[in-house]
Amino acid sequence: MSSVISKLRNGKEKAYCRAAIICGVVLWGLIAWGVWAAFTSGKPAIAGLVATYLFYGACIAVFYLVSSAAYRATAFGNMVLLSPNQFPELHAMVVAGSQELGLSEPPKTFLYNSNGLFNAFARRLMGGRYVFLTSALVEANSDDQVRFVIGHELGHHAAGHLNPWLNFLKLPAHVVPFLMSAYSRSREYSCDSIGSYLAKDFNASRSSLQMLGCGCRRLNGSMNCEAFVAQETMVPPIFGFLTEIFRSHPRLTRRIAAIKNHQT
Repeated sequence: MSSVISKLRNGKEKAYCRAAIICGVVLWGLIAWGVWAAFTSGKPAIAGLVATYLFYGACIAVFYLVSSAAYRATAFGNMVLLSPNQFPELHAMVVAGSQELGLSEPPKTFLYNSNGLFNAFARRLMGGRYVFLTSALVEANSDDQVRFVIGHELGHHAAGHLNPWLNFLKLPAHVVPFLMSAYSRSREYSCDSIGSYLAKDFNASRSSLQMLGCGCRRLNGSMNCEAFVAQETMVPPIFGFLTEIFRSHPRLTRRIAAIKNHQT
């Protein structure tokens, strides 16, 4: 893994990742022990119930694989794949960012019609790395802001957030209250730092995040990130805490405040 990633990774992410792995290993062990105990208990009813749950689990796994293959087919058939011949400026951002983060090859990156929805996300599909950008987000942001968004999504791949085997190991940890939500939020902070590092533009990185809240191209150039961050003091402490502990992403005011200047 790139030394850049280690330097930019959020400190809390490391702790939450260890906790998730430990919980996952322990819980997988308990599940394996429970399955073994059920089938050796000599009680057909218990063994049958466990076998039913195992069958449901296998069905869910098959459904996940089928849906991933279907989504990949949908992407290639209906979305626009960036390449040297298709929106080369955006493709060059993906290639440059991937090389700087030490990825073996740039993820296949698609632009698609979102009908006004602002979003971008990274996925692993059938073993391949993918990034998806919505048309509304690209249209409303400047090139420097888009570079931050692309860097953020590349960060998920480079930081190992989408490693299927590691995520499978951590899967049972989702039953631990609030752990995986906190882990997810810490990963977003890490990827914001990576995006800012690749963008090499402090102001564009922060305004790119504020644009997720604003969403208005006409007002893009006049956004005041300091005023937006100041809104954090207006968030009620108790309900601000209660609403965030269930979310996979931190509040935008906090994310913008956490962005550091990586310009040299």
